[in-house]
Order: sequence, then C-alpha cells, then structure tokens
Amino acid sequence: MLQTESQKVIDFQSLKDNIGRFNLSRSNKTILIPEMNRIGSHMLAATFRGFGIQSVVMDTFKGLELGKAYTSGKECYPCQITIGDILYYLKQEQKRLGDRFNANTYIYFMPEAGGPCRFGMYNKYQRIVLDSFPDLRAVKIGSLTTTDGYSLNGMVDDMQASNLRKAGYLSVVVSDILDRLLWRIRPYEKEKGMADDFIETSMREMEKCFETYGVCKQFDKILDVLERIIQKSKAIMDPEVPEKPLIGVVGEIYLRSHVHANQNLLRVLENHGAEIVNASIAEWVNFTTYERLRDAKTGLRFSLKQFRINDIKDHLKNMVHFAGDLLYQQAKQGQVYKRVKSILNLEKDHKIKELENVLKKNNLFSFDVGTEACLSIAGIWQYAKDGFNGVVNVYPFTCMPSTITSAVIKPLMNDLGVPYLDTPYDSSFQPGREAAIRTFMYQAYQHFNRNGRQQHH
Repeated sequence: MLQTESQKVIDFQSLKDNIGRFNLSRSNKTILIPEMNRIGSHMLAATFRGFGIQSVVMDTFKGLELGKAYTSGKECYPCQITIGDILYYLKQEQKRLGDRFNANTYIYFMPEAGGPCRFGMYNKYQRIVLDSFPDLRAVKIGSLTTTDGYSLNGMVDDMQASNLRKAGYLSVVVSDILDRLLWRIRPYEKEKGMADDFIETSMREMEKCFETYGVCKQFDKILDVLERIIQKSKAIMDPEVPEKPLIGVVGEIYLRSHVHANQNLLRVLENHGAEIVNASIAEWVNFTTYERLRDAKTGLRFSLKQFRINDIKDHLKNMVHFAGDLLYQQAKQGQVYKRVKSILNLEKDHKIKELENVLKKNNLFSFDVGTEACLSIAGIWQYAKDGFNGVVNVYPFTCMPSTITSAVIKPLMNDLGVPYLDTPYDSSFQPGREAAIRTFMYQAYQHFNRNGRQQHH
C-alpha cells in the first residue's frame, strides 16, 4: 500500500523520536537485550537488574525466518538474526499476554557503531520494520554508540551512570573469563558435557553476584566467587589428555561470539582436536574508548594549529575523560586476569596500544582507517608471533572490515608458515565447510608437531 506524504514524515520522525537514549532509571519498562555472546548478555542483564532496571535476554535464532522475511539479503547476517529475535520475542509476548500486551512497556537495546560498518544502521532499519506493525510502533529502541565510547549519559541518572558503567564493564570482563575458562577446560574434560554444565551453573551463580553486588560496587565479592569457580574447574580437566594445538579466533564481534551464527564453529574446531582462544568482548570496549582518545588527540592538534580556543578546551576535556576511562578499564581488566591466572593459566587480552604498535612496526594497517580490521590484523599477527598453531577469521559474508583483514593477513600468514582459515557466514550451510576445517586442523597439527605451542600453558 502506498504511503501518504504525512505518513512518510511520521516514519522519518520515528527514527528521531523512537531511537536513542531513554532514561531507564525512572521507568517501569522492560529492557530487551539481544543474545550475542550468551554469557555476556546474561551478565549485562543481571547488572541492569541490580540497578533496578528490569532486563531480560531474548531467545536467539528462533525467529530467523522472520528476520529473513523482513530483510532483502543485502544486509549482513547479524541484521537478519537480530530483527528475527526482536520480532519473535514480541510476537510471543503478544500470544502470552493477549489483550494485556502493551508495546510501550518495552525498550529494545540495540547499540550502534560509527564509521562505514552496516551495524551503524541496524537500529534505523529495525525501527522501520517495527513501525510497519501498528501494534509494535510504541516499542522504543535504546541505543548506545561508539562515537562517545558507549557512554550511559541520558539512559540512567547522573548519579548512577558512572557506577553502572563500571559494573557493566566488570560484567564484560568476567563473562570473557568464563568463556575462556570453558574453552580452556572443555578440550580436556574427563567426561563429555562436564565443562558445559559447569559453565552454565557458574554463569547463573555470577548473575546473582552482579545483581546483588554490582550496584554497591562490592567488586571484590564478585571476584572472590569467580576465583572459587576457577579453582573448582580444574577438577574437570583430565591430566592424561595430551596438549592440543592452540587456535586463535578473530573477526567480526557478533559472528565470532554467536554460536548459532557461526554454526558452532568453536566446538567443531574442538571436535577436530583444537584448543581455542577467541578474541574477547572487552577488547572491543577498550578499542572504542581508545579510538575516542585518539580522536580527541587528533582534534586537539588541528585546533592548536588553527588556534580555536573553545575547540582546544573541548578536546582537552575529552582527552582527560577518555584517558581516565581507558586507564580504569585496563587496570580493572588486568586486576581480574591477575587473580584468575594465579589459579589457572588463561590467555590474557592484548592491550590496544600494543596492537596499534604491532601495526605500525610491521606497516600492516593503520588505526587511522579504523574498523575492527585494526584488532583482527594485529591480533592475528600477535597470535602467530606468540606461537599459536593456527588462526581463524570469522565474519559475515561481504563484511568489509573482515574482507580487508583477509586480504592483508593471508599472504603474511603464508610467509610465516602459520595455518589460516577464513570462515564467512550467512544463513546458508556451505557444503565444503567441514572439509575446509578438517584441512585447516591437519595443517595446525603439522605446525604443532614441528613447533609445539605456547609454553605457558
């Protein structure tokens, strides 16, 4: 049906009025959180609940057909999945509540990114899709953005913003730790399924911790529980199982984190004899803060040349703000890893400054270009130099930053003699996927037999 001019104006106005920062502290709305990384999504929801913000993690991948029905196929794969997730959840709520369903009681949480990535347009497109359903138009889309380092200003009261950001960041680091714990113990578990069951139970225990202790910043109590979990996990590992090749995973954050989207790639690699280290979620959060600090420094240089006093003050203020955020984040992350590594040697994160230095020193790429390619290219190079036995790049089909990563890094890995595998994904199942993974793992075992692997494990 053709829209009238007035309807078109209302739709464009909806992009402005119904996407953005909505105060969650003084509302009785339910925040709907998509499941990208399972543990991380549940930790974040628990943290929100601790601050009095009702939050639920939506089921994922059950609405994929809905997502495909309301996309053209030109969008990258996470767009189809996330649209399907929100439509499926709301349709299920309509069935459950009947006449009591009120779209105005929900805020769908969908952050965005600046720059060329299509992710920056997800929430706009999803707004258009929701507006096409008259009974879903009142659903708001709450959005944070990389352009201000995922600031919470405007979404919670000023008194809460700093504390919620700190608790939220810790929840990200702890979820990374639990993921890395799973990948560390599952290849060596005494009985199949023990590691998965243990991590699921541990996730629920940590959820309660963040819900209880996050709001009052009793972070040591959270980390005490985490330490006990790490200690107990050692009993799951069979010391008789020989060491396995170490495989690093990088790529687009959603695809490498979402087990359904990547067709359970990490488990498939483990089934073929790998031990996995996947790039973390905290690495991306640190990167966005680091990027904003770089932007402020660049802006300051230009402002000094042009002697723009007000701009100089603004850039200095931003430099202090983002430098403080980055210092806190990396210090807190380092503290957590130091505590858990004293019990079980998990792989720690790279510092973002070190990754930029890797790119500069080897003339591989530039942070001036931006995108996740900065992290992936530098991360792959560092994995290779650290003695990993192979690297996998996971990304949506046609993803620009990951395609750049592949073009830059593939010949370099060939020169270094380190096995490398691209794994692009859409909603189809590639017939040669299994053969490609088996071949890659055969090469990884050859590398392992020739060179061993990181000694600190």
